[in-house]
Amino acid sequence: MTTSETILTVRNLKVDFTTPDGMVNAVKGIDLDVRQGETLAVVGESGSGKSQTMMGIMGLLASNGVINGSAKYRGRELIGLPVDELNTIRGAKITMIFQEPMTSLDPLYRIGAQIAEPILHHRGGSKSEARARVLELLKLVGIPDPERRIDSYPHELSGGQRQRVMIAMALANEPDILIADEPTTALDVTIQAQILDLLKSLQQRFGMAVVLITHDLGVVRHFADRVTVMRRGEVVEAGTTEDIFERPQADYTKMLLDAEPSGHKPPVADGTPVVLSGQNVTVDYDIPGGFLSKASVFRAVDGVNINLRQGQTIGIVGESGSGKSTLGRALLRLTNAKGRITFEKREITGLDRKAMRPLRRRLQLVFQDPYGSLSPRQTVGEIITEGLFVHEPQLSRAERDKRAIEALKEVGLDPAARNRYPHEFSGGQRQRIAIARAIILKPDVVILDEPTSALDRSVQGQVIDLLRELQKTHGLSYIFISHDLSVIKAISDYVIVMKDGKIVEEGETDAIFNAPSADYTKTLIKSAFTADVAA
Repeated sequence: MTTSETILTVRNLKVDFTTPDGMVNAVKGIDLDVRQGETLAVVGESGSGKSQTMMGIMGLLASNGVINGSAKYRGRELIGLPVDELNTIRGAKITMIFQEPMTSLDPLYRIGAQIAEPILHHRGGSKSEARARVLELLKLVGIPDPERRIDSYPHELSGGQRQRVMIAMALANEPDILIADEPTTALDVTIQAQILDLLKSLQQRFGMAVVLITHDLGVVRHFADRVTVMRRGEVVEAGTTEDIFERPQADYTKMLLDAEPSGHKPPVADGTPVVLSGQNVTVDYDIPGGFLSKASVFRAVDGVNINLRQGQTIGIVGESGSGKSTLGRALLRLTNAKGRITFEKREITGLDRKAMRPLRRRLQLVFQDPYGSLSPRQTVGEIITEGLFVHEPQLSRAERDKRAIEALKEVGLDPAARNRYPHEFSGGQRQRIAIARAIILKPDVVILDEPTSALDRSVQGQVIDLLRELQKTHGLSYIFISHDLSVIKAISDYVIVMKDGKIVEEGETDAIFNAPSADYTKTLIKSAFTADVAA
C-alpha cells in the first residue's frame, strides 16, 4: 500500500464512564491514525474499548461518558466541538454503521424516509430525487424487492436486511471516512461477501477510508490494510495486516488468531422423547396495499415440520429473510402461525396468553439484538431477575440477588455488573446478559436467535462451552438459529437448512457438512469455509 495522507489523527484518547461502582476506564489513552483510502481494522474482544473509541470521536457517548484527548479530522479538532459544527462533519464527511441496527432505526418511520434524511440534510434537492437515490442504494446493498421495501418499517425486515439499510444510510453522502462497527455481524456468509465487495468498490471509487470494528478475523485478513489490536482499553499491537497475521508479537494477538469454535456434539438416541414439535407450521404476513399496489400476503414460513428432542441441539441456518427467526418465534407462540405446535405432548397452538404464561419459564428465547431487548432504564440485575417476579414470586430480594450473581458468573460476567446499565456494556457483554436472563429461570427449551453473532471468536467458544455444560447438567434442548456455520457445526447435532420459508435440507450435522445434497447448502458451506481456510 502506498503512503497516503493521514486524515484522522487520534492522540491519548480516553473514555470514562461514571457508574454506581465507581469510574470505568473504557479507553485508556490510545493513539491511532487513519489514512485516506485505506482500511484500518480495530479488533479485540468484547469490552476492549474499540466501539467506545469511535463513539467518542463521533460525539455519541452515553450521558455518563466523558472523553478526553485529541481526535483531529483533516486538522480540525473534533473533541469538544459544538454539536451544530460537529453535525456538518458526521453524516457527511464521517459516517458510522452501528452494531445494533434495530436501535438505530426509528420504528415509526419507513426505511426510505430514514435513508433520505441525511441526503436531504447534507445535499438538499427534492424528495423525488432523494427517493431515486434511496432506491439506488437499496439495490447496491442487496435489499430484495427495493421498490416495495422502501416503504417498509424496520420491524418488517430481518436482522440482516436492517443492517443493510444502515449501510445504505451511511453511504448515502459518499463519506470521507466510514466507521463500520461490526457491519456484517447480522449477515449470512453469502451476503457478507457481497457487502464487503460493495464497500471495497465504493472505497476505491471515492478514495474513502474505512475503519472496520470487528471480531471476525477472516474479514479483517481479506479486507484491511492495517490492524490495531485492543485489549481492556489499550492498544497491545498495531501493524500491517500481513505482519499481524503472519508475525504477531503480542500473546493476546496470537490467542485471537488461534480462537475458533470447535468441538462435536453426538446425536441424541432415536428413542429420546420429543419435547417441542411443529407440524406444517406456516406464518403469513399481510402487506397492505398502497395507491398503486394491491394488498398481498407474504409467506415467511411455509409448511415446516420440526421435532426437538430432549438434550438435542437443532441448528437452523439460512440466509437473512429465510424465515428461521420467524419459525423460532412461532414455535414459542410469540407470533401467529397455522399448523400444530406441541410441547411435551400437549398442543399449545390455540392457548391464549393466560394459558401460556405458566409455560413461559420453560420455553425461553434469547433474542438476536440484545440491546433492543434490554430495557435501558433497568439495571442488569433488574433485567435478569424480572422473570423471577412472575414465575417465582415467593423469592426474597436476597434470594433473587443470589440467583442473579450465579447467572452472571455462569455467563462469564462480574457479579458487580448487576448494578450497571446495558449501555455501559459492549455488544458481546449485552448478549451474555441476555443469555443470563434466559437461564436464570432454568428452562427446558431455549431458542437462541443468533446468540453469538455479536461475540468475538474467543468469547464465542466460551459461550458455546457454557451452553454445552448447561445442556449436559440440566438436559436442556436448544434450537440454535445462526448464519455462522462454524458455530452451528460445533454446537449442533442436527441441522435444518431454510430458504424462502421452506426446509431445503435437514439431517445430522456430520451428514449435512460432509455430504450436503442441496445446491443451496453446498453454496452456504463453500462461502463459509472457503473464507475460513483462506484466513
